[in-house]
Amino acid sequence: MIDEPVFVRPDLIIEPLVDRFYAWLHTVAPVQAAMNLAYAQVPLLESYLQSPQVHINASRNPELRGGFFVNIDPSRVAEVRDLLTAIKRDRAPMLDFAAAISDGEELVRQSATGFAMTPLYPKLPAALSGLVEMAYDTNNQPSIRYMEPLVYESPVYTEDRQCVQLSLDTGVERPFILSTPRLPGPEVLELPIPFRHPGLEELCRARLEPTTLGRLREALELDDAQAAQLPRLLTDKPDLAGDRHIGDGGRIRYFGHACLVLQTPEGAVITDPWVSSDAAATGRYTYRDLPDFIDLVLITHGHQDHIVLETLLQLRGRVGTVVVPRSSRGSLADPSLALYLSRLGLPVTEVDDFSEVPFPGGTVIAAPFLGEHADLDIRAKSTYIAKFAGKTVYIGADSSGIEPGLYRYMRRQAGAVDMAFLGMECAGAPLTWLYGALLTAPVTKKMSDSRTLSGSNAAQASAILTELGAAEAYVYAMGEEDWLVGHVMATSYNEDSYQLKQVEEFMTWCSEHGVKADHLYGQHEWKW
Repeated sequence: MIDEPVFVRPDLIIEPLVDRFYAWLHTVAPVQAAMNLAYAQVPLLESYLQSPQVHINASRNPELRGGFFVNIDPSRVAEVRDLLTAIKRDRAPMLDFAAAISDGEELVRQSATGFAMTPLYPKLPAALSGLVEMAYDTNNQPSIRYMEPLVYESPVYTEDRQCVQLSLDTGVERPFILSTPRLPGPEVLELPIPFRHPGLEELCRARLEPTTLGRLREALELDDAQAAQLPRLLTDKPDLAGDRHIGDGGRIRYFGHACLVLQTPEGAVITDPWVSSDAAATGRYTYRDLPDFIDLVLITHGHQDHIVLETLLQLRGRVGTVVVPRSSRGSLADPSLALYLSRLGLPVTEVDDFSEVPFPGGTVIAAPFLGEHADLDIRAKSTYIAKFAGKTVYIGADSSGIEPGLYRYMRRQAGAVDMAFLGMECAGAPLTWLYGALLTAPVTKKMSDSRTLSGSNAAQASAILTELGAAEAYVYAMGEEDWLVGHVMATSYNEDSYQLKQVEEFMTWCSEHGVKADHLYGQHEWKW
């Protein structure tokens, strides 16, 4: 059977891990990964080892969903202890680098008082030598710029942190990705290979094209024990939807959360790809419904629910380029999405505001993105305006309408919009929930709570629609889809939740103003 044609099962999951924690931008990009390892993940493991049952109980409490608690059975405490020991031993350069960042930032705060910074360079921690630049802005505020390309080449970035776990979707919600490491188990095939490994592309191409057990074993460098686990992940025929392509006109399909697939007969675009792997499901699109080739992958920003590595890995080898917004080049809070994805083996194109990227049958214009980043100076965020098949579509993701005048300028640049897709998670998590490990100076709880990861409320969404002149408006599901987002966003809503009340208010506004509108959930299609 080693030479018989096989395909990947449609319900295959590829979980990318770094030091057994789920991989996302802030745990892979080396500057941010060092800070998260030192100031979030190591303390989290230490806390669990002190009181495992407290963590288990908290993980099972719906009111604490999304909290930083390790959901690992106490019977496996020894494995967690071994993991912590290995991290402290093997990741010493990363932990030292994080300490150096904290010390360097403190040096600048205390000593950069408007005078020349040249005398400060010899005082920087040795771990930062050659990797940073100090500078003032025009308000005389000092900061450190991290030379990211060089840090990727330093001992701080090491691919031996990376591995992938292959498993089949059981329909059971996975543990929260920001807090619970993944331990080995009989239900997973674990591969100690980097994310850019060519064998993963060979594996994922087998959704579309036949391969063999022999080729996969060689491509993935499997030993006998690993090879014995591979057949259960494979099938003898592909599972591909017959209507995954179109012959005329234009089409948009909603795959969940902020993921849209825009199609012409000639080309396809996907936004913030996050695709359900549960092929037995009904009422939603899955991997089987994706077009064979995707010309553009549009990434709006770097949050873990919008640049989903496990989906991007499954698209390797079948995308033209991944379009990402350009970062500020070296800010501690603003890692480069282009560096991150190119290191993972993906083709990348960076864009600035109002850059234009064509695709067969249409074009995409990058546009500014406001808010949703807790007022941090983060530039790697973009909305998009897609023009194809005679329609203009605004892809707003989590951008907030806090300044309606911006959208007036967008309309002048790109013309009136036919359809607008918006996020309305308008009561988001506080600053420290996602960015706490990167903060080198303390903030008060009151300050953190005032700076949230929030999209538009009803009034702001209405202002966006008014300025864009949109005839139709669609609000993304905001962590409501338990099959997709429970383990990543860990949100919980009820009928009285402020976010849903704001969506209702926006739907009412749209009805009163003649705007066709809907709050998306599950499978939707627009074709013309």
